[in-house]
Amino acid sequence: MLTHRSGSTFKSIAASLLERIDVRIGGSRAWDIQIHNESFYQRVLRKGSLGLGESYADGWWDAARLDEFFVRLLQGKLDATIPNRWAALWRFPESVFLNRQSRRKAAENSMQHYDRGLPLYQAMLDSRMIYSCAYWKNESTLEKAQEAKLRLVCEKLELRPKMKVLDIGCGWGGFCRFAAETYGVDVTGITVSPQQFEFAREICKDLPVEIGLMDYRQLAGTYDRIVSIGMFEHVGPRNYRTLMETTQRCLNREGLFLLQTIGGNESTEFIDPWIDKYIFPGAVLPSVKQIGAAIEGLMVMEDWHGFGPYYDRTLMAWFENFDRSWPQLRFHYDESFYRIWKYYLLSCAATFRVRNNQLWQIVFSNRRPGAYVRSR
Repeated sequence: MLTHRSGSTFKSIAASLLERIDVRIGGSRAWDIQIHNESFYQRVLRKGSLGLGESYADGWWDAARLDEFFVRLLQGKLDATIPNRWAALWRFPESVFLNRQSRRKAAENSMQHYDRGLPLYQAMLDSRMIYSCAYWKNESTLEKAQEAKLRLVCEKLELRPKMKVLDIGCGWGGFCRFAAETYGVDVTGITVSPQQFEFAREICKDLPVEIGLMDYRQLAGTYDRIVSIGMFEHVGPRNYRTLMETTQRCLNREGLFLLQTIGGNESTEFIDPWIDKYIFPGAVLPSVKQIGAAIEGLMVMEDWHGFGPYYDRTLMAWFENFDRSWPQLRFHYDESFYRIWKYYLLSCAATFRVRNNQLWQIVFSNRRPGAYVRSR
Protein backbone atom coordinates (compact mmCIF):
# COMPACT_ATOMS: atom_id res chain seq x y z
CA MET A 1 0.00 0.00 0.00
CA LEU A 2 1.27 3.48 -0.91
CA THR A 3 -1.25 5.35 1.27
CA HIS A 4 0.78 5.64 4.49
CA ARG A 5 4.20 6.25 3.04
CA SER A 6 6.09 9.51 3.66
CA GLY A 7 7.05 12.04 1.01
CA SER A 8 10.70 11.02 1.21
CA THR A 9 9.73 7.39 0.66
CA PHE A 10 7.74 8.30 -2.45
CA LYS A 11 10.74 10.24 -3.77
CA SER A 12 13.09 7.34 -3.05
CA ILE A 13 10.83 4.86 -4.88
CA ALA A 14 10.48 7.22 -7.87
CA ALA A 15 14.23 7.84 -8.04
CA SER A 16 14.90 4.10 -7.99
CA LEU A 17 12.40 3.45 -10.79
CA LEU A 18 13.78 6.29 -12.91
CA GLU A 19 17.34 5.06 -12.37
CA ARG A 20 16.34 1.79 -14.07
CA ILE A 21 15.61 3.70 -17.28
CA ASP A 22 18.65 6.02 -17.03
CA VAL A 23 16.66 9.12 -16.06
CA ARG A 24 17.99 11.31 -13.24
CA ILE A 25 16.02 13.70 -11.08
CA GLY A 26 17.66 17.11 -11.50
CA GLY A 27 20.13 15.77 -14.06
CA SER A 28 21.63 17.81 -16.91
CA ARG A 29 20.84 15.53 -19.85
CA ALA A 30 17.99 16.35 -22.22
CA TRP A 31 15.84 13.44 -20.99
CA ASP A 32 16.42 14.01 -17.27
CA ILE A 33 13.52 15.51 -15.32
CA GLN A 34 13.39 18.64 -13.17
CA ILE A 35 10.90 18.52 -10.29
CA HIS A 36 9.17 21.78 -9.27
CA ASN A 37 6.72 20.33 -6.73
CA GLU A 38 7.66 17.62 -4.24
CA SER A 39 4.10 16.24 -4.34
CA PHE A 40 4.95 14.98 -7.85
CA TYR A 41 6.27 11.65 -6.58
CA GLN A 42 3.19 10.68 -4.60
CA ARG A 43 0.83 11.85 -7.36
CA VAL A 44 2.52 9.75 -10.04
CA LEU A 45 3.00 6.64 -7.92
CA ARG A 46 -0.66 6.71 -6.94
CA LYS A 47 -2.22 7.72 -10.26
CA GLY A 48 0.20 6.35 -12.85
CA SER A 49 -0.24 7.76 -16.36
CA LEU A 50 -2.93 10.18 -15.24
CA GLY A 51 -0.74 11.53 -12.46
CA LEU A 52 2.24 11.92 -14.76
CA GLY A 53 0.30 13.84 -17.40
CA GLU A 54 -1.75 15.94 -15.02
CA SER A 55 1.29 16.93 -12.96
CA TYR A 56 3.08 17.99 -16.16
CA ALA A 57 0.08 20.12 -17.22
CA ASP A 58 0.16 21.73 -13.77
CA GLY A 59 3.85 22.61 -14.17
CA TRP A 60 5.12 20.25 -11.49
CA TRP A 61 7.95 18.85 -13.64
CA ASP A 62 9.80 19.36 -16.92
CA ALA A 63 12.27 17.69 -19.26
CA ALA A 64 14.24 19.49 -21.96
CA ARG A 65 13.35 16.73 -24.45
CA LEU A 66 10.02 15.30 -23.40
CA ASP A 67 10.02 12.88 -26.34
CA GLU A 68 13.36 11.40 -25.26
CA PHE A 69 12.15 11.08 -21.67
CA PHE A 70 9.19 9.04 -22.95
CA VAL A 71 11.40 6.91 -25.19
CA ARG A 72 13.26 5.75 -22.08
CA LEU A 73 10.09 5.36 -20.04
CA LEU A 74 8.47 3.18 -22.72
CA GLN A 75 11.58 1.17 -23.57
CA GLY A 76 12.00 0.42 -19.87
CA LYS A 77 8.29 -0.48 -19.61
CA LEU A 78 7.93 1.86 -16.66
CA ASP A 79 4.39 2.60 -17.79
CA ALA A 80 3.56 -1.03 -16.99
CA THR A 81 5.41 -0.90 -13.66
CA ILE A 82 3.10 1.85 -12.36
CA PRO A 83 -0.24 1.13 -14.03
CA ASN A 84 -3.27 3.29 -13.37
CA ARG A 85 -5.23 0.47 -11.75
CA TRP A 86 -8.23 2.53 -10.68
CA ALA A 87 -8.71 3.95 -14.17
CA ALA A 88 -8.46 0.46 -15.67
CA LEU A 89 -10.98 -0.97 -13.20
CA TRP A 90 -13.40 1.85 -13.94
CA ARG A 91 -13.07 1.54 -17.71
CA PHE A 92 -13.41 -2.26 -17.85
CA PRO A 93 -17.13 -2.49 -17.00
CA GLU A 94 -17.78 0.64 -19.05
CA SER A 95 -16.24 -0.95 -22.14
CA VAL A 96 -18.10 -4.23 -21.57
CA PHE A 97 -21.56 -2.88 -20.84
CA LEU A 98 -21.56 0.48 -22.65
CA ASN A 99 -20.75 1.48 -26.21
CA ARG A 100 -18.37 4.40 -25.75
CA GLN A 101 -18.43 5.00 -29.50
CA SER A 102 -22.22 4.96 -30.08
CA ARG A 103 -23.61 7.52 -32.53
CA ARG A 104 -24.22 10.03 -29.75
CA LYS A 105 -20.91 9.41 -27.98
CA ALA A 106 -18.94 9.41 -31.26
CA ALA A 107 -20.15 12.94 -32.00
CA GLU A 108 -19.39 14.12 -28.45
CA ASN A 109 -15.92 12.52 -28.50
CA SER A 110 -15.11 14.09 -31.84
CA MET A 111 -16.15 17.58 -30.81
CA GLN A 112 -13.94 17.41 -27.72
CA HIS A 113 -10.88 17.04 -29.93
CA TYR A 114 -11.55 18.29 -33.44
CA ASP A 115 -13.61 21.34 -32.50
CA ARG A 116 -10.92 22.93 -30.33
CA GLY A 117 -10.66 25.79 -32.81
CA LEU A 118 -9.27 26.31 -36.31
CA PRO A 119 -6.33 28.52 -35.21
CA LEU A 120 -4.73 25.51 -33.50
CA TYR A 121 -4.94 23.13 -36.44
CA GLN A 122 -4.14 25.75 -39.07
CA ALA A 123 -0.94 26.56 -37.20
CA MET A 124 0.04 22.94 -36.56
CA LEU A 125 -0.82 21.11 -39.78
CA ASP A 126 0.13 21.49 -43.44
CA SER A 127 -1.79 23.79 -45.78
CA ARG A 128 -4.35 21.04 -46.62
CA MET A 129 -5.07 20.44 -42.91
CA ILE A 130 -4.22 16.72 -43.10
CA TYR A 131 -4.34 15.36 -39.54
CA SER A 132 -2.85 11.89 -40.08
CA CYS A 133 0.55 10.31 -40.71
CA ALA A 134 2.54 11.73 -43.63
CA TYR A 135 4.55 9.62 -46.10
CA TRP A 136 8.20 10.68 -45.79
CA LYS A 137 9.80 8.06 -48.05
CA ASN A 138 11.20 10.56 -50.57
CA GLU A 139 10.24 13.87 -48.94
CA SER A 140 11.83 16.28 -46.47
CA THR A 141 8.99 18.70 -45.62
CA LEU A 142 5.63 18.11 -43.99
CA GLU A 143 3.83 19.75 -46.92
CA LYS A 144 5.40 17.44 -49.49
CA ALA A 145 5.14 14.35 -47.29
CA GLN A 146 1.40 14.87 -46.81
CA GLU A 147 0.91 15.38 -50.54
CA ALA A 148 2.89 12.17 -51.14
CA LYS A 149 0.56 10.35 -48.74
CA LEU A 150 -2.53 11.61 -50.53
CA ARG A 151 -1.10 10.60 -53.90
CA LEU A 152 -0.15 7.18 -52.56
CA VAL A 153 -3.71 6.64 -51.32
CA CYS A 154 -5.17 7.67 -54.67
CA GLU A 155 -2.81 5.38 -56.58
CA LYS A 156 -3.58 2.42 -54.31
CA LEU A 157 -7.28 3.06 -54.98
CA GLU A 158 -6.61 3.20 -58.73
CA LEU A 159 -8.71 6.33 -59.10
CA ARG A 160 -10.04 7.28 -62.53
CA PRO A 161 -12.13 10.28 -63.64
CA LYS A 162 -15.82 10.26 -62.72
CA MET A 163 -15.49 7.50 -60.15
CA LYS A 164 -17.70 7.89 -57.08
CA VAL A 165 -15.50 8.03 -53.97
CA LEU A 166 -16.58 7.99 -50.33
CA ASP A 167 -14.34 9.42 -47.59
CA ILE A 168 -15.44 8.16 -44.15
CA GLY A 169 -14.19 10.63 -41.55
CA CYS A 170 -13.11 13.28 -44.04
CA GLY A 171 -11.68 15.73 -41.51
CA TRP A 172 -11.27 19.22 -42.94
CA GLY A 173 -11.72 17.96 -46.50
CA GLY A 174 -8.09 17.76 -47.59
CA PHE A 175 -8.34 14.36 -49.27
CA CYS A 176 -11.72 15.20 -50.84
CA ARG A 177 -10.32 18.33 -52.45
CA PHE A 178 -7.07 16.68 -53.57
CA ALA A 179 -8.80 13.66 -55.13
CA ALA A 180 -11.40 15.77 -56.94
CA GLU A 181 -8.85 18.27 -58.28
CA THR A 182 -6.07 15.83 -59.17
CA TYR A 183 -7.96 12.73 -60.30
CA GLY A 184 -11.30 14.14 -61.48
CA VAL A 185 -13.44 11.97 -59.21
CA ASP A 186 -16.73 12.78 -57.51
CA VAL A 187 -16.29 12.65 -53.74
CA THR A 188 -18.64 12.35 -50.80
CA GLY A 189 -17.04 13.09 -47.44
CA ILE A 190 -18.63 12.60 -44.03
CA THR A 191 -17.65 13.80 -40.55
CA VAL A 192 -19.35 14.08 -37.17
CA SER A 193 -17.50 17.32 -36.31
CA PRO A 194 -19.51 20.52 -37.02
CA GLN A 195 -16.34 22.62 -37.40
CA GLN A 196 -14.79 20.15 -39.83
CA PHE A 197 -18.07 19.96 -41.75
CA GLU A 198 -18.27 23.74 -42.25
CA PHE A 199 -14.59 24.07 -43.18
CA ALA A 200 -14.57 21.11 -45.60
CA ARG A 201 -17.75 22.28 -47.30
CA GLU A 202 -16.26 25.74 -47.83
CA ILE A 203 -12.93 24.61 -49.33
CA CYS A 204 -14.65 22.10 -51.63
CA LYS A 205 -17.59 24.26 -52.74
CA ASP A 206 -16.36 24.70 -56.34
CA LEU A 207 -15.60 21.00 -56.85
CA PRO A 208 -17.68 17.83 -57.41
CA VAL A 209 -17.56 17.20 -53.66
CA GLU A 210 -20.43 16.76 -51.21
CA ILE A 211 -19.74 16.97 -47.47
CA GLY A 212 -22.16 15.44 -44.97
CA LEU A 213 -22.44 15.92 -41.21
CA MET A 214 -23.30 12.35 -40.33
CA ASP A 215 -22.19 9.12 -38.68
CA TYR A 216 -20.92 6.21 -40.79
CA ARG A 217 -23.82 4.10 -39.51
CA GLN A 218 -26.18 6.36 -41.47
CA LEU A 219 -24.52 5.69 -44.83
CA ALA A 220 -26.43 4.48 -47.88
CA GLY A 221 -25.68 4.29 -51.60
CA THR A 222 -22.94 2.59 -53.60
CA TYR A 223 -19.43 3.81 -54.38
CA ASP A 224 -16.56 2.77 -56.64
CA ARG A 225 -13.96 3.52 -53.99
CA ILE A 226 -14.04 4.09 -50.23
CA VAL A 227 -11.30 5.58 -48.07
CA SER A 228 -10.99 6.14 -44.34
CA ILE A 229 -7.87 7.90 -43.07
CA GLY A 230 -7.26 8.27 -39.35
CA MET A 231 -10.85 7.61 -38.31
CA PHE A 232 -10.84 3.90 -37.37
CA GLU A 233 -9.10 4.74 -34.07
CA HIS A 234 -12.39 6.33 -32.95
CA VAL A 235 -14.66 3.43 -33.95
CA GLY A 236 -14.08 1.16 -30.94
CA PRO A 237 -13.90 -2.67 -30.80
CA ARG A 238 -17.66 -3.03 -30.32
CA ASN A 239 -18.19 -1.31 -33.67
CA TYR A 240 -15.35 -2.59 -35.89
CA ARG A 241 -17.58 -5.18 -37.52
CA THR A 242 -20.38 -2.65 -38.05
CA LEU A 243 -18.06 -0.29 -39.92
CA MET A 244 -16.72 -3.11 -42.08
CA GLU A 245 -20.24 -4.34 -42.87
CA THR A 246 -21.28 -0.80 -43.77
CA THR A 247 -18.26 -0.41 -46.02
CA GLN A 248 -18.84 -3.74 -47.76
CA ARG A 249 -22.50 -2.86 -48.35
CA CYS A 250 -21.59 0.54 -49.86
CA LEU A 251 -18.78 -0.78 -52.09
CA ASN A 252 -19.59 -1.94 -55.60
CA ARG A 253 -18.49 -5.30 -57.02
CA GLU A 254 -15.28 -3.94 -58.54
CA GLY A 255 -14.61 -1.60 -55.62
CA LEU A 256 -11.60 -1.00 -53.39
CA PHE A 257 -11.52 0.21 -49.78
CA LEU A 258 -8.38 1.78 -48.25
CA LEU A 259 -8.17 1.97 -44.47
CA GLN A 260 -5.40 3.99 -42.83
CA THR A 261 -5.21 3.56 -39.07
CA ILE A 262 -2.87 3.66 -36.12
CA GLY A 263 -2.52 0.14 -34.74
CA GLY A 264 -1.37 -1.51 -31.54
CA ASN A 265 0.74 -4.61 -31.02
CA GLU A 266 -1.86 -6.21 -28.74
CA SER A 267 -5.65 -6.38 -28.69
CA THR A 268 -7.21 -4.09 -26.09
CA GLU A 269 -10.42 -2.29 -25.17
CA PHE A 270 -8.63 0.81 -23.85
CA ILE A 271 -6.19 3.57 -24.66
CA ASP A 272 -3.80 5.28 -22.24
CA PRO A 273 -6.01 6.88 -19.52
CA TRP A 274 -4.45 10.34 -19.86
CA ILE A 275 -4.94 10.33 -23.65
CA ASP A 276 -8.49 9.07 -23.14
CA LYS A 277 -9.35 11.85 -20.67
CA TYR A 278 -7.61 14.85 -22.21
CA ILE A 279 -6.99 14.18 -25.93
CA PHE A 280 -9.04 11.44 -27.62
CA PRO A 281 -12.04 10.39 -25.49
CA GLY A 282 -13.24 6.92 -26.39
CA ALA A 283 -10.34 6.15 -28.74
CA VAL A 284 -8.91 2.61 -29.02
CA LEU A 285 -6.04 1.41 -31.21
CA PRO A 286 -6.96 -1.78 -33.13
CA SER A 287 -4.68 -4.78 -33.40
CA VAL A 288 -4.04 -6.97 -36.44
CA LYS A 289 -6.21 -9.63 -34.80
CA GLN A 290 -9.12 -7.25 -34.23
CA ILE A 291 -9.04 -5.91 -37.78
CA GLY A 292 -8.86 -9.46 -39.13
CA ALA A 293 -11.86 -10.57 -37.10
CA ALA A 294 -13.83 -7.50 -38.19
CA ILE A 295 -13.24 -8.16 -41.88
CA GLU A 296 -13.50 -11.97 -41.91
CA GLY A 297 -15.99 -13.23 -44.46
CA LEU A 298 -16.75 -9.76 -45.83
CA MET A 299 -13.94 -8.52 -48.07
CA VAL A 300 -10.55 -9.63 -49.36
CA MET A 301 -7.40 -8.12 -47.86
CA GLU A 302 -5.32 -7.15 -50.92
CA ASP A 303 -2.43 -5.24 -49.35
CA TRP A 304 -1.11 -4.34 -45.88
CA HIS A 305 1.49 -1.55 -45.77
CA GLY A 306 3.10 -0.45 -42.51
CA PHE A 307 5.07 2.76 -42.04
CA GLY A 308 4.72 3.54 -38.33
CA PRO A 309 8.11 5.27 -37.91
CA TYR A 310 6.87 8.01 -40.25
CA TYR A 311 4.34 9.00 -37.59
CA ASP A 312 7.18 9.88 -35.21
CA ARG A 313 8.51 12.33 -37.79
CA THR A 314 5.00 13.66 -38.51
CA LEU A 315 4.28 14.32 -34.83
CA MET A 316 7.63 16.06 -34.37
CA ALA A 317 6.85 18.30 -37.37
CA TRP A 318 3.43 19.11 -35.90
CA PHE A 319 5.05 19.99 -32.57
CA GLU A 320 7.60 22.26 -34.24
CA ASN A 321 4.78 24.11 -36.01
CA PHE A 322 2.72 24.33 -32.81
CA ASP A 323 5.64 25.50 -30.71
CA ARG A 324 6.72 28.08 -33.28
CA SER A 325 3.16 29.41 -33.50
CA TRP A 326 2.54 29.58 -29.75
CA PRO A 327 3.17 33.36 -29.46
CA GLN A 328 0.08 33.85 -31.64
CA LEU A 329 -1.90 30.86 -30.33
CA ARG A 330 -1.56 31.97 -26.71
CA PHE A 331 -4.25 34.57 -27.36
CA HIS A 332 -6.68 31.67 -27.93
CA TYR A 333 -5.40 29.12 -25.39
CA ASP A 334 -3.88 29.23 -21.90
CA GLU A 335 -0.49 27.98 -20.66
CA SER A 336 -1.99 24.77 -19.32
CA PHE A 337 -3.26 23.94 -22.81
CA TYR A 338 0.25 24.50 -24.22
CA ARG A 339 1.67 21.96 -21.79
CA ILE A 340 -1.14 19.46 -22.45
CA TRP A 341 -0.70 19.71 -26.22
CA LYS A 342 3.09 19.50 -26.02
CA TYR A 343 2.81 16.44 -23.78
CA TYR A 344 0.36 14.83 -26.23
CA LEU A 345 2.43 15.37 -29.36
CA LEU A 346 5.82 14.43 -27.91
CA SER A 347 4.66 11.44 -25.85
CA CYS A 348 2.87 10.04 -28.90
CA ALA A 349 5.98 10.57 -31.04
CA ALA A 350 7.86 8.39 -28.57
CA THR A 351 5.31 5.56 -28.83
CA PHE A 352 6.05 5.29 -32.55
CA ARG A 353 9.80 5.70 -32.06
CA VAL A 354 9.92 2.66 -29.78
CA ARG A 355 7.48 0.76 -32.07
CA ASN A 356 4.72 0.41 -29.44
CA ASN A 357 2.33 1.94 -31.98
CA GLN A 358 2.13 1.25 -35.71
CA LEU A 359 0.61 2.93 -38.77
CA TRP A 360 -1.10 0.78 -41.39
CA GLN A 361 -2.59 1.35 -44.82
CA ILE A 362 -4.72 -1.66 -45.72
CA VAL A 363 -6.47 -2.19 -49.05
CA PHE A 364 -9.56 -4.41 -49.23
CA SER A 365 -11.58 -5.44 -52.26
CA ASN A 366 -15.18 -6.55 -52.51
CA ARG A 367 -14.07 -9.97 -53.83
CA ARG A 368 -13.43 -8.53 -57.27
CA PRO A 369 -11.84 -10.87 -59.83
CA GLY A 370 -8.24 -10.48 -60.91
CA ALA A 371 -5.04 -9.56 -59.13
CA TYR A 372 -4.47 -6.31 -57.25
CA VAL A 373 -1.10 -4.69 -57.99
CA ARG A 374 0.06 -2.74 -54.97
CA SER A 375 1.50 0.77 -55.18
CA ARG A 376 4.38 1.99 -53.07
